[in-house]
Amino acid sequence: MKKKMSKKVKVLIVILTVTVILGLGLVILRKALTKKSSLETTTYTVRTETYENVIEISGTVSAAQSQSLQALSSGTVVGVYVQQGDYVKKGDLLVQLDDTTQQYNLAQHDYNMATKKINGSAKEIELMETQRLALVQKINECKVIATFDGVIANLKVSVGDSLAAKDSIGTLVDVSYLTAEVEVTETDVVKLQEGLPVEFTFPAYDGIVNGYVVGWPAIGEVTSRGATVVKVKLRIDEYPDVILPNFSFSGEIKVSPDENYVLVERYAVAQDKDGAYVELARTGERIAVTVQNYDSTYVEILTGLSGGEVLKAQSEVRASGMNRNNANRTSSGGNGARPSGNSQGGGAPGGGAGGPPGGF
Repeated sequence: MKKKMSKKVKVLIVILTVTVILGLGLVILRKALTKKSSLETTTYTVRTETYENVIEISGTVSAAQSQSLQALSSGTVVGVYVQQGDYVKKGDLLVQLDDTTQQYNLAQHDYNMATKKINGSAKEIELMETQRLALVQKINECKVIATFDGVIANLKVSVGDSLAAKDSIGTLVDVSYLTAEVEVTETDVVKLQEGLPVEFTFPAYDGIVNGYVVGWPAIGEVTSRGATVVKVKLRIDEYPDVILPNFSFSGEIKVSPDENYVLVERYAVAQDKDGAYVELARTGERIAVTVQNYDSTYVEILTGLSGGEVLKAQSEVRASGMNRNNANRTSSGGNGARPSGNSQGGGAPGGGAGGPPGGF
């Protein structure tokens, strides 16, 4: 009976062992099939990202030069020789005040001076010459003269108007180019260089207007908000006619040229003895690529792809417990480190990243 029992136990053990082995085999087979199915159905789309190293700005533009047209003496307007919108040259007479009294005073002085030259002393003649200069200046103060080439932006005076000294009667502007003064934070000043390109965007114009950095002072200012800034001068040499002085803008100072990246999840890339490659999801075509690390999830495609391609998965995303080791390997590679700054197109997503396929 004991021997029979022993045989039965042995049979049961064999049956159980076979059952366990078959069960493990089925589990392994199922995992392998699942993995294969997952790899066959998982795809990754190659995307592009543009990195912009810029300083964002805003403000209003001003004319190259501006002159407030003012009468320097009191009097009645006897002549207006321009109208709004006229182009004038430096030295042109714009408005004339009645200078009858000033002209009489000068003529009287010239008569007295001519008489004094007959029997007066040299000192007296010298003093009268100086007095004559003052009388000529009084005559000039009855004229409003253009101090540079420009356009009459506005004019509000007519013949017969009575003006007091320093009354403003209009504005002359030089619009051969435009200027702007913008605030740049102290942390960005180190990036500035004279001549850096600037892109302006105006609400009044559908497009980009180009300018450049002219310079900035050697001292900062503290704003009412408590921020330290530097006032940077910008210039626009060519611009559309719809842009006028005092129009508002937003824009960017381009610290360096834009950098374009072609990126894909590292699980879409494999490697063999010939190097790195990817496979197109639709056709299965294999394409050789050159890559470098970008971050813990993405690699940068240097050659072989241009963006938009849909690729087959070459490996699975590893468990999250592997993330730390992979992140350390990526950051220590010293290659393809993601730059800091403004990035158009968004950063590469984070999340569970496995070790790079093929040993990237």
